Amino acid sequence: AGGATCLSVLTDIDFFQGADEYLKQARSACKLPVIRKDFMVDPYQIIESRALGADCVLLIVAALEDGQMAELADVAKSQNLDVLVEVHDGAELERALRLDTPLLGINNRNLHTFELSLETTLDLLPRIPRDRLAVTESGILHRADVELMEINQVYAFLVGEAFMRAEQPGLELQRLFFPGRNRPQSAADPE
Repeated sequence: AGGATCLSVLTDIDFFQGADEYLKQARSACKLPVIRKDFMVDPYQIIESRALGADCVLLIVAALEDGQMAELADVAKSQNLDVLVEVHDGAELERALRLDTPLLGINNRNLHTFELSLETTLDLLPRIPRDRLAVTESGILHRADVELMEINQVYAFLVGEAFMRAEQPGLELQRLFFPGRNRPQSAADPE
């Protein structure tokens, strides 16, 4: 896994060309926890996520009403799934903090305009309670991006685009997060 501690797998077909099969493949290829990244709107999808082998589901605050979000989080807990709640602005953060979920993703990409700014994480960070783990999402493309987040005490990253564009994602992960390491990483490494 090149040093990754978790895998995020797209299963949404319409917007991200993902597939449930990708999650199954990821689950069988390694022992790392796997996040199902999809537009979760129905409790059935949460139960399905467990059946597919997910360890965690993504709930996107912008796509959900508060009651719906709470129901999905409750179903996830009943299935022993972790929940990563994703926000992009202060209003979404306030809504997310009403849930009893420790994982809080801050999407640096505005899902309406697709504009990208790492300042999104830095702006919201002071409002996140210490009992939550802030995960910065989107826009981590260079070692300097990682360093900026680490200087601001953000140590959890959800990186997709940089790895998807890389010919060797394991080496790209090492370049971003472990620049001092110089060990070759096999794509079949099941760590």
